[in-house]
Amino acid sequence: MHAVKTINRPFILCGGIPKEASLDDANGREKTIAYRILRAHQKGGDDKKMKIAFDALISHDITYVGVIQTARASGMKEFPLPYALTNCHNSLCAVGGTINEDDHAFGLSAAIKYGGIYVPPNQAVIHQFAREKLAKCEGMILGSDSHTRYGCYGCMGVGEGGGELAKQLLENTWDIDAPEVVLVWVKGSLPHGVGPHDIAIDLVANTFPDGFVKNRILEFAGPGVSSLSMDTRIGIDVMTTETSCLSSIWETDDKVKEYYDDIGRSEDFRELRSLDGAYYDRMIEIDLSKAECMIAMPFHPSKAYTIHELQQDPERILREVQDECNKSLEGKVKLDLLSCINAEGKVVCDQGVIVGCSGGMYENIAAAADILEDGSVGNGYFDLSVYPSSSPINLALMQDGITQALAKAGAVFKPCFCGPCFGAGDTPANNTLSIRHATRNFPNREGSRPSDGQIAAVALMDARSIAATALNGGVITAASDIPYEEKEHHYHFDGSIYEKRCYFGFGDPRPETELRMGPNITDWPQMPKMNNDLLLNLCAVIDDPVTTTDELIPSGETSSYRSNPVKLSDFALSRRVPGYVSASKKIKKIEEKRNGGYITGSDLAFNIKKDLVQNGDRSISYFELEDLFKDISALSIGSCVVSKRPGDGSAREQAASCQKVLGGLANICYEYATKRYRSNCINWGIVPFTMDPDEDFNFKEGSWLFVPGVRDGILSGKEEFVGLLFNEDEQRKIKLYCKGLSSEERIILTEGCLMNYYAAGFGK
Repeated sequence: MHAVKTINRPFILCGGIPKEASLDDANGREKTIAYRILRAHQKGGDDKKMKIAFDALISHDITYVGVIQTARASGMKEFPLPYALTNCHNSLCAVGGTINEDDHAFGLSAAIKYGGIYVPPNQAVIHQFAREKLAKCEGMILGSDSHTRYGCYGCMGVGEGGGELAKQLLENTWDIDAPEVVLVWVKGSLPHGVGPHDIAIDLVANTFPDGFVKNRILEFAGPGVSSLSMDTRIGIDVMTTETSCLSSIWETDDKVKEYYDDIGRSEDFRELRSLDGAYYDRMIEIDLSKAECMIAMPFHPSKAYTIHELQQDPERILREVQDECNKSLEGKVKLDLLSCINAEGKVVCDQGVIVGCSGGMYENIAAAADILEDGSVGNGYFDLSVYPSSSPINLALMQDGITQALAKAGAVFKPCFCGPCFGAGDTPANNTLSIRHATRNFPNREGSRPSDGQIAAVALMDARSIAATALNGGVITAASDIPYEEKEHHYHFDGSIYEKRCYFGFGDPRPETELRMGPNITDWPQMPKMNNDLLLNLCAVIDDPVTTTDELIPSGETSSYRSNPVKLSDFALSRRVPGYVSASKKIKKIEEKRNGGYITGSDLAFNIKKDLVQNGDRSISYFELEDLFKDISALSIGSCVVSKRPGDGSAREQAASCQKVLGGLANICYEYATKRYRSNCINWGIVPFTMDPDEDFNFKEGSWLFVPGVRDGILSGKEEFVGLLFNEDEQRKIKLYCKGLSSEERIILTEGCLMNYYAAGFGK
């Protein structure tokens, strides 16, 4: 990792040069590009608490049905700001059949009814459409996808769960603590063969593990920015999501102006520069000239090595990665990465994929064509798939002869589709390695199913090194080792396809239009309000350092049920804790009996004690439990997920909503990996408890946790609670925290969810 260096000290820009600063200079934070944009969009709050209104919204076909269903159940009559509905995730209709196309029909009918923008399947991936049609300098876009990043176009993008988009549709705000800003100082220029993913992987590796930029805004500046093309900038920018930062913004220059001129929106360009005296809480230095071709090994973009390091010591690196992966799989299936070393001691792979909002850009694909010119993918196990990120890019590639060049080499072109990024399409063979210029390589995002005995793995690489690997018959190869000619390519945007195929209805709602509701599209089930005391059963205890949203609700084949909350909930934690769903449903039935008046506090105490005694427990008497449950009407009984650091990855709200549909009432962890997952929990009425970082992670699935006074405590602003944890082996007290809730979030939690909050007349 030679290109990226982190410096945990404050800096101030003086005369365009970063110099070390002190806390006395912190008022200069208002002079950053980030704060000037945030303040321009602030509709309430104060210097420390911001209430933000966005310029536009965007969702894809895994999320927009839920967003619209939530908003219309909460009283929305029309879209008050531009809202684009793209179809790039569930557009492979062979997965789920008519179910997916029903969602698309719903999306178009909603765009007509409420005045929205509709992008048909295979026209563009969500973020490329936003870049070409919605982003503008000094603007802000909120998307229900975690990779909502448009900073290099001078536009701040934020990825959140659907509840936050519903708030915007109801003309409420996105509420955040005033964030810190990190200066990303770029210098130098890229060496031959090095591309945006190489810088991005290096950046993630140096920031994600220790949370260096977590919930902070990255601001890119410095002399090296001007050396980067727009496609290279966005290739780095979109991957900032994997650092766990809140958002990103870049200074703008003539190349950004040329971009807006080319897409026919010159009026949306502004020159953005930080003002003299701008204060940054810490700094990252990127020396582009020191960059090397990188590979991110399974199962996270931060597990980075240079390709040369992998070539020099493949057995050690693959064994370490393999052992760590198999530990996380807990014996369900065995990953054998050592089998990817051939007889010559080289690491080989069976598949290459260039795809999506990071890989499917014009310049990445053109560079791959340069490398493979007059070459061949070969007729062995290795194959290469290319997914352009929009129909205008696809058209330009054809017009410029790039598609033909790659096709002649044996590459296969596919539609504008995000599928391989989350496990739909191009699923590799069992125990093989796939190399991808994509955003993530989490477990099973390549489509394998450990529950069925299948496992494969993805390593992230830049399109250039993927092409070099293809040229070398599947042997992992750095593009910097290939003597190819870098031709000059220029993407010319032709938006006529969008004008012919997309529906642009903002400002022209047609309320008489009926929504087209397929049989799989259902309303959200009723969510109960929170009672004063919580009785939680720990239905899932996960000891991993980080728990991703892909583990909380798997991607891939489950996507077809994203419009059916009840059916989708059956997949919750299915690849990580297979017994979670049945255990949660059992607890939910107890709560339904309590709520219906079919059990008393004595019944509840007796039944819990009976179960514990059968397992040998004598430490808790029946009478002690009966005392806890004297007023059973004050109880809310539900399931709870305990993990160390949940919520890394996707913004999908279903990671939380599925828990709530199953009767989930709380999460307990040391910290939340992302703000967006914590916000999703709150919007679905799941209490986001945390515990002391020095508390032993000593929990047993099936344990019970009684936490009294939660409702009253949350409403009064209380942030510390004490619960009684008990199982067949022990009983002990545990201290829990629920810190930093806004007044609105306290009411959302106690009302049971965001929809209940609006139904009760709040927030209007």
